Amino acid sequence: MFNKLKQFKDMRNQAKDLQSKLADESVTTSSSGVSLTMDGNLILKDLNIPDDLLSPDKKNKLISAIKDAHSDAMKKIQRIMAMKMKEMGGLPNIPGLS
Repeated sequence: MFNKLKQFKDMRNQAKDLQSKLADESVTTSSSGVSLTMDGNLILKDLNIPDDLLSPDKKNKLISAIKDAHSDAMKKIQRIMAMKMKEMGGLPNIPGLS
């Protein structure tokens, strides 16, 4: 039992290390003048919409709405991924996931 706990702790530490390293990576892409930057943890870091596509007031609201929707979608898909991993026996019973 203690061996499994140690393995879980080691796995958790490796995951945290990977997450930290991925946060330092980023990618920027653009299409039709709209550009976005995402880090290695799939967090939307920056979104730019050219002024000629929207008025400045509407542009700021749209950027905020897109970032919020992306963040919400990421949280939901991470929850689904954790449940799938648990179903496959990859994770022990973790409170809040069942």
